[in-house]
Amino acid sequence: MADLKMPELNSVIIAGNLTKDPIFRQTTNGTPVVNFSIASNRRYRDSKDEWQEDVCYVGIVAWNKLAESCRDKLKKGNAVLVEGELQSRTFKTEKGDTKTIVEIKARRIQFLNKRMSAASQQGEQHEEPSTFEDDSFEKHLSPEDTALLGDTSEPDKS
Repeated sequence: MADLKMPELNSVIIAGNLTKDPIFRQTTNGTPVVNFSIASNRRYRDSKDEWQEDVCYVGIVAWNKLAESCRDKLKKGNAVLVEGELQSRTFKTEKGDTKTIVEIKARRIQFLNKRMSAASQQGEQHEEPSTFEDDSFEKHLSPEDTALLGDTSEPDKS
């Protein structure tokens, strides 16, 4: 029984609304990255049987084509379903303090708001894809970019 090993599992699925427009940038080697936060609401009844609402704010980071899709299609208030993994990173503030944050590194994002394409507005039937997936950003990062972003994992050399 002592030889049992705990499986390594890091998977998150969360739905919520963007709290502000996504922030898009590129790393020094041109890799697209976007950051945004969502608010995920939970409703429950308290001890007096009255409805209460609790809000959880979560940071999201997306890379490559997924980042570009978020930049092009998302704005404050949009609803999304995010599938990914938790990651933590540590950085120094302008005052020199060390700060650690935990965020979700998105693998897949489903845009929940309906979008009408130009073709569908003109009466043609054409659905835009609403789910976008990460295209394995690790292989695009240099060691300097990995250090700059505070990611503790090594980039994939394949």
